[in-house]
Amino acid sequence: MTFLWDRNHTAVTEFILLGLTDDPVLRIILFTIILCIYLVTVSGNFSTILLIRVSSQLHHPMFFFLSHLAFVDIGISSSVTPNMLVNFLLEKSSISYTGCGIQLGTADFIASVECFLLAAMAYDRFMAICNPLLYSTKMSTQVCIQLVVGSYIGGFLNASLIIMVYFFFFLFCGPNIINHFFCDFAPLVELSCSDVSVSVLLISFSAGFIAIITGFVIAISYSCILITILKMHSTNGRHKAFSTCTSHLTAVTLYYGTVTLIYVMPKSSYSTDQNKVVSVFYMMMIPMLNPIIYSLSNNEIKSALKTQLGIKTFF
Repeated sequence: MTFLWDRNHTAVTEFILLGLTDDPVLRIILFTIILCIYLVTVSGNFSTILLIRVSSQLHHPMFFFLSHLAFVDIGISSSVTPNMLVNFLLEKSSISYTGCGIQLGTADFIASVECFLLAAMAYDRFMAICNPLLYSTKMSTQVCIQLVVGSYIGGFLNASLIIMVYFFFFLFCGPNIINHFFCDFAPLVELSCSDVSVSVLLISFSAGFIAIITGFVIAISYSCILITILKMHSTNGRHKAFSTCTSHLTAVTLYYGTVTLIYVMPKSSYSTDQNKVVSVFYMMMIPMLNPIIYSLSNNEIKSALKTQLGIKTFF
């Protein structure tokens, strides 16, 4: 049942997701492509986690954070992709009111954790390059665990706020059609028939706070790293220091650049269809690309992979 009568209004009990297209042939093609992307994402990130766990030469802070980033990438893709794949095969792509809230909260939780983890990784590179003598002390196992636990707590608090706002302050009286492939916050705001001005302000403040704080940490860390690298007299030293940051800088640029396009750019500057395409890149392509980026540009991962596979010449 789509609507439930409640006193003087009808309350929505499920939402219809329009998805990416209503063309039957294109839906099958997209199903195949996105299924392949999802399988590569899960296998690639799981392999990264496994390699870091079994390879003793990768048992230091940078790869500890990378293993959690890989875990989060599996989570962010899994929060929307399985439901999206099922909906490609159904005539009516629907999701329950509760399921929509869970999907919204899960995606927001994982996205927030990724922001914190990218900031922690930038801080780790800052300590390694700018304060090498203090690195082992400042980035001890205890500190790394605290940073990771703090990342998950920060994501949980932000997701809890989203879920609380959705379940307690949003009222949906119809229509119940979401022009997206998952329950995102913006289209839900447009469908709500209650006054959501305060709720939107709270969520915007929370999301903005996380983006600004983590972005500030990343910007300051890499500014200091750049200054330190430019002061190095050895060309080889500069190259080695910069190469340790290349993969992380690429991941940060892709992630924050895409998030900016979705949530910061004014709505008038792009269409809903463009927003869907950017969301696909943000929630499916980036999690697939991250393990490829790190494996191709990080010599330690290449070396560990060669060791585990027993290959003398690889890459």
